Amino acid sequence: MVELRHSSSIGARSSSSPMKREEDSSPLISDAFSDDDARGRHAHKDRDRSFFCSHFHSLFPDDSRVSPHNSRISLFFLVFLLLVASISIFSVVKHMNTPYLCWKDGIVLHCPQVKEPPSLWENPYSATTSWKSCAERRDGGISDLPPENETNGYIFIHAEGGLNQQRIAICNAVAVAKIMNATLILPVLKQDQIWKDKTNFEDIFDVDHFIDYLKDDVRIVRDIPDWFTDKTELFSSIRRTVKNIPKYAPAQFYIDNVLPRVKEKKIMALKPFVDRLGYDNVPPEINRLRCRVNYHALKFLPEIEQMADLLAARMRNRTGSSNPYMALHLRFEKGMVGLSFCDFVGTREEKASMAEYRKKEWPRRYKNGSHLWQLALQKRKEGRCPLEPGEVAVILRAMGYPKETQIYVASGQVYGGQNRMAPLRNMFPNLVTKQELATQEELDKFKKHVTSLAALDFLVCLKSDVFVMTHGGNFAKLIIGARRYMGHHQKSIKPDKGLMSKSFGDPYMGWATFVEDVIVTHQTRTGLPEETFPNYDLWENPLTPCMCKA
Repeated sequence: MVELRHSSSIGARSSSSPMKREEDSSPLISDAFSDDDARGRHAHKDRDRSFFCSHFHSLFPDDSRVSPHNSRISLFFLVFLLLVASISIFSVVKHMNTPYLCWKDGIVLHCPQVKEPPSLWENPYSATTSWKSCAERRDGGISDLPPENETNGYIFIHAEGGLNQQRIAICNAVAVAKIMNATLILPVLKQDQIWKDKTNFEDIFDVDHFIDYLKDDVRIVRDIPDWFTDKTELFSSIRRTVKNIPKYAPAQFYIDNVLPRVKEKKIMALKPFVDRLGYDNVPPEINRLRCRVNYHALKFLPEIEQMADLLAARMRNRTGSSNPYMALHLRFEKGMVGLSFCDFVGTREEKASMAEYRKKEWPRRYKNGSHLWQLALQKRKEGRCPLEPGEVAVILRAMGYPKETQIYVASGQVYGGQNRMAPLRNMFPNLVTKQELATQEELDKFKKHVTSLAALDFLVCLKSDVFVMTHGGNFAKLIIGARRYMGHHQKSIKPDKGLMSKSFGDPYMGWATFVEDVIVTHQTRTGLPEETFPNYDLWENPLTPCMCKA
C-alpha cells in the first residue's frame, strides 16, 4: 500500500513544465527518494556523527582526574544535547513523512473516516431565512396585455446550445417580447454541431401550459402568421434579422434599437440571442417575469416528469428502505477538460494528446502553447479548473459522507474513463447513472432526443436531497437557483475550488486540518438565498427580483 499526499490536483506535485514529466502519479502519492538524496542524508549523518563525537570527547576528556562536579555538569550537557538531537530528528522525520490526506492502494483511494454531522442531509440554516418564492402568476389578476391588433410586431429567436442554454434563451425571449410589447413566435430549438439533436419545442416542453400560463403577460403564437408567406426569408434574409444586439444588453437598448425595426418590418428574427439581455439593467418586473417563465411556465412533458419521478424513487429505495440520495453533476468530459486549459494528472502521452486536441479546437487560444503552463497554474489557484473525480471523493469524505452514500451521477463521458473514475467509485461504491437505474426499454423512448435524456438528469438532480456541483455551467446554475427558489431546504453544495486547490497543494496539511477547512468553508455554501450584487446571475440566485420576505 502506498501512502498518498495531496498536491495541486490529486495528482503529482507540480513541476516547472507539464512536458518535463515522463508520467504524473497521483498528487497524493509520496515519491521515492533518489540515490543522490540518500547519499546526501548519509553525508549529513556522517557530519552529525563527527560533531557529536568531538563534543563528546570535549565533555569527557581522556583524563581520569576529572572531578565529580565536572562530571555532573558534563552529564547535564550530554542529556541536553540528546534532547535537542531528538527534537531535531523528530522534526526531520515529520517533514520527510508529511501528513498524508489519503492512502492509495492500486486504484483504490482510502481516506480516514469522518464523524457524520447531524446536518449532513439537510440545509442547517434554512430555518433561519425568511424568503419565499413570489414570481408565480396571480390568479384573478387583471391582464395588462394590449389587444392583438395593437401588437408592435412579431419576434422570432433560435434557442441555441444545449437544453439549459436553450431554457435561458426562452426566458429571455419572453422578457424581450414584454419589453417591446411584441408577439413572440414559439422559439425554435436550434441544432448545433456539438449537440447534433433535432428536437422541437414541443418534443421537450408542454407547449399548451407554456402559452396558457403566460397569457396575461405576453402573447405567444405557435407558428409564423399565415399572412407572412415567405417563411424562408425569416431564417436567411439579413433584412429580417437584428444582429447587432450586445451581450447583456439593457432593456432600453431594445426600445431604442430593435423596436423601430420590428414596427417597420412587422416580423424580425433576433440572432444571435445567447445572453442578449442583462440582469441589473432591466426593470425588476421583467426579471420577475423571467423567473415566472423558468420556474412555472416551462414544464417538461408529462412522460419526462414521470420517468424522472421513477428514477428519483428508485434512488431513495436502493437499500430496501427509504434513504436520502446525493446528485453529483460531474463536469469532466474531454471537451470541458480541453476548454478549461488546466493541467491535470496523466501520462506524458495523454498530455501530448490533450495538447494536440486543444491546438485543433482552440487554435487562437493555444497559439504556440508556451504560455499555457503558467495559465494553468493561475487558473487552478483562482479555482477555475474542474474538479477531478478523485478530488470530489476526498472533499465528500471530508464533509462526512460515508461509504454507503447513494450518489446519482449526471455526467457525460468522463475524460480518462474508468481509471479516472476509480478513486470516486471505490470510495463511494453506491454510485449510479440513469443507465444503471433504468432498463434499456425504459430509456429507448427518450433516446430519439438528446435533450430528453438531459431533462431526466436535470429533474433527478433537482429532486435530490443534496446536490453537488463540480464546475460552473448553466445546468448547475439552474439547479441551484431552482432549489433556492423552491424553499432552499435542500442542500446545494458549491465547492470553493480556490481554497480546495490551496489545501490540496499544501504538502504539510494533515487530514484533521483539511477536514476542518472543508467543513468551515462550506458551512455557508449550501444553497441559501444570497443578496444580489451588480451583474449577478439571476439563474443561480433569484433572490431580489423573484423572492419576497415570508
